[in-house]
Amino acid sequence: MLADTTVSLSGGTVTEEARAGDVVGGRYQLVRSIAAGGMGRVWKAYDKRLRAEVALKELWLSGPLPPGQRAELLQRAELEALNAVRLRDHPNIVTVHDVVIENGAPWIVMQLISGGTLEQRLRTGPLPVSDVEAVASALLDALDAAHRNGIVHRDVKPANVMIGQDGRILLGDFGIAAPETGTGLTSTGAVIGSAPYLAPERAAGLPGRASSDLFSLG
Repeated sequence: MLADTTVSLSGGTVTEEARAGDVVGGRYQLVRSIAAGGMGRVWKAYDKRLRAEVALKELWLSGPLPPGQRAELLQRAELEALNAVRLRDHPNIVTVHDVVIENGAPWIVMQLISGGTLEQRLRTGPLPVSDVEAVASALLDALDAAHRNGIVHRDVKPANVMIGQDGRILLGDFGIAAPETGTGLTSTGAVIGSAPYLAPERAAGLPGRASSDLFSLG
């Protein structure tokens, strides 16, 4: 669990980081930080309008960014929401409810899962065979749904797999997903994804396919 950070969103001014108690989009009150990675932080939050707990993904826009890079990050947030909405009824895919732009920075409003990631679980040691089978089966179902909708995830890795306290297994983070017929959101000459899980064709800079996701799962 990460400690809460110490910069405010209040008064309409976003600084480098947010803190517990801040309100995003006029309705989502940050409760505590629950995870962080290279691109941002995930918060437990409270939807003051619906009186329900949600998760908010804060995409970091650290320091002054060129307009093109800022636009790309905003597009990534919108892309994740659009991809996830198409898959929102699947029991093994994290539901995305909304995207909020707070002073030019994107926040993705998601289903809150009580539990942790597969990456966190693996820190305690290898999974039993029965658990491996359950994880593989759930993720195959999730990827099958995505692929049937023409969506390639492109970043299947333990950090993007949620394991709920109730045993549910869900795939999240469709922020760099792409149509199977295209390259999606990327930069010229850049390969987006996590190196240890990249399929060979992705590492070579070729567009991802459904088979690339299956390689990453394997």
